[in-house]
Amino acid sequence: MAKIIDGKAISKEIKEEVKEQVVALREKGTEISLAVVQVGCDPASSVYVNNKKKACEYVGIRSLSYELEETVSEMELLNLIRELNQKTDVNGILVQLPLPKHIDEDKVIKAIDPKKDVDGFHPQSVGALCIGQPGFLSCTPAGIIQLLKRSDIEIAGKECVIIGRSNIVGKPMAILLLRENGTVTVTHSRTKNLQEVCKRADILVVAIGRPKMITRAYVKEGAVVIDVGIHRNENGKLCGDVDFDDVLPVCSAITPVPGGVGPMTIAMLMHNCVDSVNL
Repeated sequence: MAKIIDGKAISKEIKEEVKEQVVALREKGTEISLAVVQVGCDPASSVYVNNKKKACEYVGIRSLSYELEETVSEMELLNLIRELNQKTDVNGILVQLPLPKHIDEDKVIKAIDPKKDVDGFHPQSVGALCIGQPGFLSCTPAGIIQLLKRSDIEIAGKECVIIGRSNIVGKPMAILLLRENGTVTVTHSRTKNLQEVCKRADILVVAIGRPKMITRAYVKEGAVVIDVGIHRNENGKLCGDVDFDDVLPVCSAITPVPGGVGPMTIAMLMHNCVDSVNL
């Protein structure tokens, strides 16, 4: 029977560790603050922002909320980021994505001080990741590494296949798996014989953005399957990029949706906020 990797339990473990670090820092006179900027009121974004605020409250990090109108100009948003960059009592800045179409996301990400880039999206953070220098790690891929390690899943020497090459998940995931001595293949929309490539994987990370696309036809017997996707099906029920019920009998371990990768992203964000003190 496949092991179902409990992201909720592992994320709680990490948050407890962060909580202890926050208390230790406070005893030395250091408070940690995270500024969360949301533009507009997209329902999914509001849920994520609310979850981040709850996590901050739980671990003892001060959360500063900036809720801007959908119609806010790019310049106004950039000015706010510059103000937050200069505030000595703000350790981390998080701008909730996606942004409205009239705002250039790339420009906004680059405007955040790399020392406050707790999402790990700034080009300087990505560059540091690539060459193994200190810096913030992208939260979702970092969370996946913790899921694997804390579930006693060996990465070194394993064939790792990632489906999806986004800047937020696919690319940083590949680098982090390489860091752990995995042998990594990144697949995407132009990959030929996708099923065959995926069936080589000892560890399959799926971040393709298509509900239930990955069936057992893509999965090697005994593989570990990490599902990054999150969607609502026709009945309004949450599901991932992997057809969980179809894949469960053939894999050795799998993350559920919900309750797998999702909680880890927020736990690693809290971890990055504590790291900001030393960067």
